[in-house]
Amino acid sequence: MADVILRLQGITKSFAGNRVLDDVSVEFERGRCYAVVGENGAGKSTLMKIIGGIYRPDAGTILYEGQPVQFHSAAEAMARGISVIHQELSLVGNLSIAHNIFCNREPTRRLGFVDWAAMVREAQKVFDAMGVKLDPRTPVARISIGMQQIVEIGKALSLNSKVLIMDEPTSALSEKEVDHLYEIVANLRRRGVTVIFISHKLTEVFRIAERIIVLRDGVLVGNEAREATDRDQVVRLMVGRPMSDLYPERRRRQGAPLLEVRGLRRQGVFEGVSFELHQGEVLGFAGLVGAGRTEVARAIFGADRPDGGEVLLRGKRLRIRSPRDAIRAGISYLTEDRKSEGLFLPMPVRSNVVAAALDRFVSRWGFYRPARIRKESARLVAALDVRPTDDERSALSLSGGNQQKTLLAKWLCTDPQVLIADEPTRGVDVGAKARIYLELRALADRGVGVLVISSELPEILGLCDRIAVFSEGRIAQVLENERLGQEDVMRFAAK
Repeated sequence: MADVILRLQGITKSFAGNRVLDDVSVEFERGRCYAVVGENGAGKSTLMKIIGGIYRPDAGTILYEGQPVQFHSAAEAMARGISVIHQELSLVGNLSIAHNIFCNREPTRRLGFVDWAAMVREAQKVFDAMGVKLDPRTPVARISIGMQQIVEIGKALSLNSKVLIMDEPTSALSEKEVDHLYEIVANLRRRGVTVIFISHKLTEVFRIAERIIVLRDGVLVGNEAREATDRDQVVRLMVGRPMSDLYPERRRRQGAPLLEVRGLRRQGVFEGVSFELHQGEVLGFAGLVGAGRTEVARAIFGADRPDGGEVLLRGKRLRIRSPRDAIRAGISYLTEDRKSEGLFLPMPVRSNVVAAALDRFVSRWGFYRPARIRKESARLVAALDVRPTDDERSALSLSGGNQQKTLLAKWLCTDPQVLIADEPTRGVDVGAKARIYLELRALADRGVGVLVISSELPEILGLCDRIAVFSEGRIAQVLENERLGQEDVMRFAAK
């Protein structure tokens, strides 16, 4: 009989009369890796928070190591061996790695003073067991996000966790850091730890998970072994339609060149970058991490100063010294980092939507027009299906997918001639992706030039009319997207 460490039976949960989990029954075996997938609002996080003791179910039973349990707090669940690593890491940057791991439970000497040497030794034992090289005395602020993610795992393992839940563990990691995380997960499984992770990235789901659990509208609709399913079936279970329907129909570029970049360079970053973006075209930037794609986009937008080259819009040379100049010229840039560079998270959705286009809402006497702001915000919130529709809520309260749609609404509000979208669907579910793809294609159909930067080759191939492939700070090749495969793009990206 399978060694089941955790079994959920009939789990149901509602908030304010809205049922977010409906009679969910699922079990998890010791030493195996599971992925929980679904659209935003499907109930994934709520289910994980119930397992982790943050929420209590309205109905249903949790059996842990064969015994019924009722966790009243996350601390209680952690004490029993269930840890949750949230997408937003809970580390203190100016404290050492060791101190973060043992925060509020530091080893002490006879008189109650902290035994710093013992704390470092114990932290080192944790990393040795994980096969990780980290100096526990290093301040957390000095290590990468990927290493911080591993410190969070170390903290959980120092509590002798038997079940480890990870929410979007790779959303901010480089490819190398992702590979390292996979090795850590494989090591944890060999030690008998059960790993459950939530992810929107189906590529990583099929790479690492042994079983894939699918939720839709709070209902368990799929629980399949990895080898018994495929990406298209998982997407169909998540959103009720096949993957092929996610991308709107591509069209060949229309009109004359809209944006022309000639010989753009920045020492040590990119060199001799030249390309054309046509009116009504979706042009993709593809390439490996560090190839220079984002850096070129930031230089065009005025966020970084290039050393040479020129940018022309409709044949007129632009002098862009700042993002303000770019926005006034008709160029908008949807950043890859919505939280630190894209949105004012504590502020209302409405304020975020109009933030880059405030000049449009000022009267001739210099006063803002609240009614026009409300009307435009409501229009864009409805057009992009931002949920909830109450645009007076803070952006911080929204899910990742709805934050991303709010960020897109912000730049649509500027009525751009050129929209640069850098990783436009990072950290969002499949349904939100489809909505964003539809809007980007609709912009192109209206004559806007759309430039998409993405690390997901299926996204580039499904959405873009042409693909500029970057390699080591240069454009290696511009490809017409006719019967291209991922290997055709990678051939030039890996030059």
